[in-house]
Amino acid sequence: MTDLIAWDTATQVARRVASPRTPLTDYEMRSLEQDFEAMTAQAERLVELETGLRSQFGPARARVADRAQWVDVNVASFQRLLRPVMAKLSERMSAKRGLSPVPMSVTRQLAGTELGLVLGWMSGRVLGQYDQLLIEDERPEDQDMVYYIGPNVVGVERRYGFAPAEFRLWLALHEVTHRMQFTGVPWLRAHFLGLVERTLAGLDPDPKALMAALRRSADSIRAGRNPLDEGGLAALFAGPEQHAAIQEIGGLMSLLEGHGDIVMNRAATDLIPGAPLFARTLHERRQQRGVARVASVLLGLDAKMRQYEQGERFVTAVEAAGGRELFSKVWSGPEWLPGWGEIRSPQLWIDRASRDRADRPPIG
Repeated sequence: MTDLIAWDTATQVARRVASPRTPLTDYEMRSLEQDFEAMTAQAERLVELETGLRSQFGPARARVADRAQWVDVNVASFQRLLRPVMAKLSERMSAKRGLSPVPMSVTRQLAGTELGLVLGWMSGRVLGQYDQLLIEDERPEDQDMVYYIGPNVVGVERRYGFAPAEFRLWLALHEVTHRMQFTGVPWLRAHFLGLVERTLAGLDPDPKALMAALRRSADSIRAGRNPLDEGGLAALFAGPEQHAAIQEIGGLMSLLEGHGDIVMNRAATDLIPGAPLFARTLHERRQQRGVARVASVLLGLDAKMRQYEQGERFVTAVEAAGGRELFSKVWSGPEWLPGWGEIRSPQLWIDRASRDRADRPPIG
């Protein structure tokens, strides 16, 4: 089977786009490594106390990466993620090869170039990442890692005058919270990967499917909706089943991002006096303009930024109605994850959870 993406091309293009103007010195990288090793351990203790979640995989491990290393990690992640569906797509493309005026080799190179441009652009904006897709048997020393992108962290600190000790702990709290969500809730990772695979498995490189997507896009525009609002181009070209999965993923990621922001701001209120400034500044940093804004919309990153706000509002509303005990029900099973509609209108989920309580038989 031939991969439909030229992964070496994706890596080369992304690395060229990702190269920072002023790379960090070895001394600066070592200093970051020492800081984040200590702060990741501290953040883990604080998140456990705040959420009651405990990782099934042991203590969190920190790794400081440059942009090129971040690219390598994410190319590997995409390769692993696409393995289950690549064979199916390859078979479909082979069956239609005689109908396509574009050779497979050209298609592979184009796909690799496009992915490389996306990853290269993103590599300049990411501050930290926990990649749950990488928990696998191969190379266990590189799995289940909390990444911090050194040049980007230092760049933000210098640009805005942030105190490094506070800002780095604040970042660690957010990334460690995501790790705790995926490794402390036993079913969550498998559920998330199932949704992603469901979305990818239905991709169809058929010109007819593309025309149908364009017609749906036109219908959305006529109805006054932006067809890219719900996940960028991936959502635009998805079929009905894939669109439903994308909606589920959107609701889940909104919950996780909002919960992560709230935990981050609660867990070390006394230790990080600058937290409100960090939150306000990075929120404004997300409000991009010009070419960056257009790219965010096309890639679905604009929708991701809204996830933070909508997720925070959901968590706040649920806790206002029933405290943290009610909110903890979201970790009970996939059926209790809020959908997109419930994220936007939390009372729908609150009513559903309240009915479940009322329907339970009394104990004893």
